[in-house]
Amino acid sequence: MQMKRAAKRGLVALAAVAFATTLPSHVAAFQASAAKAVRAPQLGDSKINPKDGLKYLWIPPGKYTEGCSTGDNDCYEDELPQRKITLTKGFWLGDTEVTQAAFQKIMKKNPSWFKGPTLPVEEIEWDDADDYCTAIGGRLPSEAEWEYAARAGTTEPRYGDLDKVAWYYGNSDRKSHPVGQKAPNAFGLHDMLGNVLEWTHTWYTVQLSQETTDPQGPRDAEFKSLKGGSWFDYPPLVRASFRSRIEPQHTDRNIGFRCVSP
Repeated sequence: MQMKRAAKRGLVALAAVAFATTLPSHVAAFQASAAKAVRAPQLGDSKINPKDGLKYLWIPPGKYTEGCSTGDNDCYEDELPQRKITLTKGFWLGDTEVTQAAFQKIMKKNPSWFKGPTLPVEEIEWDDADDYCTAIGGRLPSEAEWEYAARAGTTEPRYGDLDKVAWYYGNSDRKSHPVGQKAPNAFGLHDMLGNVLEWTHTWYTVQLSQETTDPQGPRDAEFKSLKGGSWFDYPPLVRASFRSRIEPQHTDRNIGFRCVSP
């Protein structure tokens, strides 16, 4: 009797192995897809937001030193003191600034001075930038998130040679340029420096926020913080730590934005 039961168990095991090795291809593909779907995002991953059609890159959580880079002689007082920042959550950040084509698609208007579907949208109030990011299910990045993403691990004022990574006063011919033409940083992001200034979600304060973990800044203030410098700016203003400030209602032909996607 025991021998018969053992034989039965052996047959059942063999049948299970045979079934597993002869799964229909579509079932095997589904299982592989499901396994891939639960994998946590990693540096180098990208996705397309289905609403605006733009590419977003995964920025992993991490730590960095916010503010004036050591040895940088172009810093302003509001870039000091340096502060050790921890971001506990990763996020999907736009590979480039929002283009005019994408803004037109979502907002049904294009206020830009320079016209072209692949040019960054500009002449944008903070509210319009915020509304766009909300419409695609996302938000504007905080100032801390923006600087962390721009630095991409570097402690230098810039993530590369200025002429290679940015459109600025010295090479822009006094106009914006199609996004994504300059060299990316180590996270794969383009145009984090130059082309157009970028709105952040953070209200500006004279000194860097005292928060050191996932800083959000004050709840209210007179100005919003912008980052990155633009095609109109001289080199000292085109650095990762440089901080610009403008009233949320202000627009200009060198002010644009990029979003954090869900």
